[in-house]
Amino acid sequence: MSANTSSRSPRSQAVAQALKTAGASGEIIELTSPARTAAEAADLLGCDVGAIANSLVFMADNEPLLVLTSGRHRVDIDSLALQIGRTSIQRANSNQVRDATGQVIGGVAPVGHPEPLFTVVDEALADYPVVWAAGGTSHTIFPTSYEELLRITGGCSRVVSGD
Repeated sequence: MSANTSSRSPRSQAVAQALKTAGASGEIIELTSPARTAAEAADLLGCDVGAIANSLVFMADNEPLLVLTSGRHRVDIDSLALQIGRTSIQRANSNQVRDATGQVIGGVAPVGHPEPLFTVVDEALADYPVVWAAGGTSHTIFPTSYEELLRITGGCSRVVSGD
């Protein structure tokens, strides 16, 4: 892993700028190989899979919804829809993800999007003093915390898993 900023992709540069603007404490680092899943990222970082903040994009009543969930479980979309007052939530397709975030599946960051997204942050992430989130590509990641994710995304805290 390295903090080389000169070779960063435009997506990771946008995320780095958003983090800086938000006063985030973590800095984007480049991984030695891609981490497209929470399990891959946890293996590369040597941490618990639950400390990985999966950035999942859904369409909630036809509007993009970003859910930052612990890598240790799945999102219960029916429960989440009730909690946030939406009638329908479906997983976004790759074009919808790119349109909403400017990033591709497997590297979606919590910030650095063309427009702010309604964001839900999984309460399970509070169990970890350090949480790792994607930095705009499958090769980039940054350390943060549950509290900081809430602050920098303007997100709301919810239980997103039915397990």
